[in-house]
Amino acid sequence: MDTSSKPLFMIMLGAPGAGKGTQARMLSEVLGLPQVSSGDIFRENLRNATPLGRLAKGYMDRGELVPDDVTIDMVMDRLSCPDCAGGAVLDGFPRTLAQADALRQALVAQDVRVSLAPLLEVSDDAVIGRLAGRRVCRDCQAMYHVVFSPPKVEGVCDKCGGQLYRRADDEPDTVRNRLFVYYKQTAPLVGYYFAHGVLVTIDGDRPIAAVQADLLSAVQAASV
Repeated sequence: MDTSSKPLFMIMLGAPGAGKGTQARMLSEVLGLPQVSSGDIFRENLRNATPLGRLAKGYMDRGELVPDDVTIDMVMDRLSCPDCAGGAVLDGFPRTLAQADALRQALVAQDVRVSLAPLLEVSDDAVIGRLAGRRVCRDCQAMYHVVFSPPKVEGVCDKCGGQLYRRADDEPDTVRNRLFVYYKQTAPLVGYYFAHGVLVTIDGDRPIAAVQADLLSAVQAASV
């Protein structure tokens, strides 16, 4: 997809289960930009025992939250890689207003800014249905859904024959708590990016292709 030559940094917003990861992966492929996931960055730093990874592990081993400055340093280290020169699709970061402001300042220091912050709006009931119906293979981690993408044989992975299970954080009561945390900590980012003139609201409770088409239209508009 042809966009302008200026770097395009996108922040995917939405509740857990809104489809941010799926849409970010698709946008990454179409736009030729890396998908930068905070979860992936954490896992990579921990796996490679980087200085930041060891620092984060110390907090995690003590049962403490990893401070914002450590998380921000990890993300900015990733965004400094050559493949992010043209921008990136950020998924799962920022999660708080402090992280959002730190990201803005770090990007401004490089003479770039967040170009677009799409908000995927999905009802709470739909989120609970999406996540509670999700199943994961114990062996290869392939993802299924009992309604939207069921396996050929119930409880069995199509790819490797492994057992499918529902993760603890996808249990309905846990999902409700995740939504509570989202509304408390992350939802304020909607107002933040609205105030910065980059928020675009998209109905996420539709087929994946329809949501992707609207996202690409928003990218085109932001690139003009």
